[in-house]
Amino acid sequence: MKLNITIDKKTYEVEVDAAEPEPPTAVPYSAGGLSVGSAPLRVPASAAPVAPPADSKPVKEDKVCRSPVSGVVVRVAAQVGQSLQTGDILVVLEAMKMETNITAPGPGRIAAIAVNQGDGVQVGQVVVEFE
Repeated sequence: MKLNITIDKKTYEVEVDAAEPEPPTAVPYSAGGLSVGSAPLRVPASAAPVAPPADSKPVKEDKVCRSPVSGVVVRVAAQVGQSLQTGDILVVLEAMKMETNITAPGPGRIAAIAVNQGDGVQVGQVVVEFE
């Protein structure tokens, strides 16, 4: 098939062979343990959801404060036995180079603190228990 193509006000006659489109071939690509392409995708075990231990004791949700994000404990601002008001800072986490304050959801007294400075915490992990 012949085509006329104009570029910068100059016309060129070109001959083009029509070909059936070929399906793209899968090119294996690997980055960080993940394979993309014709090979199966492998998900690291750490990315899989983790179920709580079967022997863990049930927790009264109104008596605990859970971490809203995954991160590292920068500072524990509260102490066991301390009386709290709504909004008092309990723990400061660093997640993605930002600090997140975990605050008291309501007035009460701290029964236990489940984390220490430098600990890694996951989303939903209990960080403070109330009386």
